[in-house]
Amino acid sequence: MFGGIKEDVASVFDRDPAARNTFEVLTNYPGLHALLFHRLAHRLWNANLKWLARFISTFSRWLTGIEIHPGAQIGRRFFIDHGMGVVIGETTIIGDDVTLYQGVTLGGTSWNKGKRHPTLGNHVVVGAGAKILGPFTVGDRAKVGSNAVVTKEVPPNATVVGIPGRIILKKADSGDEEKRKVMEEKIGFDAYGLSEEMPDPVARSLRAMLDHMHAVDGRLQMMCQAIQKMDKTYRFGEVPPLKDEDFDGVQELCGEVELHSSPGDAPTERQDSVKAST
Repeated sequence: MFGGIKEDVASVFDRDPAARNTFEVLTNYPGLHALLFHRLAHRLWNANLKWLARFISTFSRWLTGIEIHPGAQIGRRFFIDHGMGVVIGETTIIGDDVTLYQGVTLGGTSWNKGKRHPTLGNHVVVGAGAKILGPFTVGDRAKVGSNAVVTKEVPPNATVVGIPGRIILKKADSGDEEKRKVMEEKIGFDAYGLSEEMPDPVARSLRAMLDHMHAVDGRLQMMCQAIQKMDKTYRFGEVPPLKDEDFDGVQELCGEVELHSSPGDAPTERQDSVKAST
């Protein structure tokens, strides 16, 4: 039990840079208080002491502003930041290392008994004010944006925003990512200043082109191997490397377009010509 409390306290330090010391966390973090009350209430609920479990849950809500039904199943290192207005329903299942922010609702859309609340995988992050409603799964390492309303299953590694929730980013598996990095190095593409949390539409389009180029390379390799099997005298060599000087003009042109354009501007003649050439 004390090992679990130590983990819960450590998770606060991992995910909140404002936390300064253990005493401060134990006395001033309502998310941690609500979680500790829930651990006790959930044990009582499973021991069939339903009224006492609900009473502790209600007392915790009065104290912290966070409502967690004692029937909800919560994994290790769960963290609620700020916490006011969080509601977690009875049949909710939450994995390990999950983070919720204030105003999050993990609710149901039906009055029928049985599973009616969501299941959150491991390492899920749910932004402030988000609503996840229904008996579906939010996959491991998924992120739900602030104020999103999610009513459908979310695949692992996806980022969901908006009302209704829509997927704006889904990370490729590690194998595809490694192949993409090889192709990026091969042609000298570097999407500097970008991250998976802040996707750039131009970089995303270029990455899609890299995926296509990698597929074309693979097809050509297979064709060459097939020709070599039919004709033993056929020899195919390496594709010549691209030279940096070939891209000098392109780099300057891209810099010019970026400097003379803004998100609200209409495309200029120069930009139109760039689009046409690409």
